[in-house]
Amino acid sequence: MKNVYAYIRVSTIKQGTHGVSLQEQRTAIEHHARQNNLTITKWFEEQETAAKRGRAVFNVMLQLLKAGKADGVVIHKIDRSARNLKDWADLGELIDNGITVHFANESLDMQTRGGRLSADIQAVIAADYIRNLREETRKGFYGRLKQGLYPLPAPLGYLNQGSGAPKTIDTTIGPLAKKAFELYGTGSFTLQTLADDLYQRGLRNANGRKVSKNALSRMLNNPFYMGIICVKRTGELFTGVHTPLINKRLFDRVQHILNRRTNTKVVRHNFLFRKLFSCKHCGNTLSGEIQKEHVYYRCHTRSCKATSIREEIIEREVKKTLKNTQLSQNEVDILRGLTQQLRSSWNEEKHAILNRLQLLLGQYGEKLNRLTDAYLDQVIDRELFEHRKNDLILKKKDVHEQIDAIKNGTVSVPDKIMEFLEQTKSLSVTYTSGITEEKRDVLEIATSNRLVNEKKPYMRVRKPFMYVADYKKYSYGGLCKDELRTNNCNGTHLHVLFNTLHAHFTTEEEK
Repeated sequence: MKNVYAYIRVSTIKQGTHGVSLQEQRTAIEHHARQNNLTITKWFEEQETAAKRGRAVFNVMLQLLKAGKADGVVIHKIDRSARNLKDWADLGELIDNGITVHFANESLDMQTRGGRLSADIQAVIAADYIRNLREETRKGFYGRLKQGLYPLPAPLGYLNQGSGAPKTIDTTIGPLAKKAFELYGTGSFTLQTLADDLYQRGLRNANGRKVSKNALSRMLNNPFYMGIICVKRTGELFTGVHTPLINKRLFDRVQHILNRRTNTKVVRHNFLFRKLFSCKHCGNTLSGEIQKEHVYYRCHTRSCKATSIREEIIEREVKKTLKNTQLSQNEVDILRGLTQQLRSSWNEEKHAILNRLQLLLGQYGEKLNRLTDAYLDQVIDRELFEHRKNDLILKKKDVHEQIDAIKNGTVSVPDKIMEFLEQTKSLSVTYTSGITEEKRDVLEIATSNRLVNEKKPYMRVRKPFMYVADYKKYSYGGLCKDELRTNNCNGTHLHVLFNTLHAHFTTEEEK
C-alpha cells in the first residue's frame, strides 16, 4: 500500500466556507484511494484559483513530494491541479522523477505515453479556458467602468445595488464618511485622532469595530468619494455615475495634507519656519537648529554654508509682507459697496460664465475623443494616453462642479470677493496672535517662493493677496491716500483693485 498526499482546491473563499465543492472532492479522492489501495497521509487544502501561479499550499506539497516524503498525490481533476501551464509542467517533472500522480475523476495512466498525452491535452484546454474566462471577465469589468459603474464592493459610506446599478449613499454611514474628509481637511487631525473622533460619532467598520488608520487612509485617498472611479492596479480613471459625497476641492485639500504628512519625518522641534524657506543658491530646504537660545535656519549644502539666518529676521520680513496685504476698514467698506453693486448684475454675468464653462466642457470632450483616436491609431503609447486621459477627466470633473455650484447658488463671484475681503482684514492679525500651526497655514496661504539669500529673506505674495499689495504700493502717496484720510475717497485706485479682484475670481470660476 502506497502513502500519498491528497490535494483539494476551490477558487473562492466563499466556496471553501460553504464546503460543498471541497466535500465532493474529498469524497471522490477517498473513493479513488480505496479502489487503488492508497493510504492518504496528509490533506492539502487551498482556497485560491489555479489560474494564478505561486499557490502557497500547492508549492509546499510539491517540495515535500520532491523530498520523497510521500509516494505520490491524488487530485480530484486535472483542472483542479493546474489551469496554468507552469504548474502543469511542475507536475510533469514529478512524474518524470517517478512520483505517482493520480486524478480521481479521470481514468488516466500517467506512466504511459497515451495517458500523458491525454492529460496534456486536457491541461492545455483548461489553460485556454481560463485565459478566455479572464479576457471575458476583463471585458465585463471595463464595460461597467465605461458605463460609470463600480464593479467592486461599495466602499465605506456607500451601499451595493447590484452589478448593473450605481452605488448609493448609505444614509447612516455616508454622512460620517463625508465628515471624515471635512475634519481631516481642516488640518487639525491625524489619522489616529480622526479615527477616535469618528468612532465617538458612531462610525463603525463591517465588524462593528473602530475604523483603523489604514482603512481611513484608503478612504481619504479614494477619489470614488468625489465621483471618480480609479482602477488601483493601473491608475486608470473613469467618471462615475454615482452621487459624490464630497467635491473635488475638498478631496484635493485632503490629498495635500496627506502628502505633506507622509513626506514629513518625525522631528524633535516644531520650528516655526520648518521646511517653509529654501536656499536661493542651491534650492535646498533650510533646517532649523537652536544655538545660544536662538533659532537659526541653515543650508547644510557644503557650498552654501554661509546661508544662515535667525528666526527673528525671517519673522520680521513675514510680518512686513503680510501687513502689505491688509486693507483698512474704510477700504473694505468701499469695496463692499462695489461688490453689492456687482450683485445686481450677477445673474446676467452668471449666465455668461455658465456659457463659457459649457464651451470649455465641450472642448475637453473633443480633446478626449482626439486623444482616444490618437491612441487607437498608435500615434501615442498607452502610458501617455492614460496620463492625458486622467488629466482631462479631472478637468471635466472640476468644470462640472463649478457649473453645479453656480447653478445651485452655492458659489458666486460677489460671495468670493466678500470672503476675500474678510481674509484681508484678519490675515495679519491671525499670524501675529496665532499658534505655530496657524502661523504656518497663513504663510502658505498668502505667500510662495520663500527664499533666503545669505542673511536676507524673500517671498512672493500669492494671488489675489498680491493685488492688494500692488494696490497699496502704487496708490499710497497719491491722491487716493489723502482722500482716504478724510473718508472721502472717490475710489480711483480702489476701483482698479476691485476690477482686478472681479476679473481674478471670475477667471477662477472658469479654470
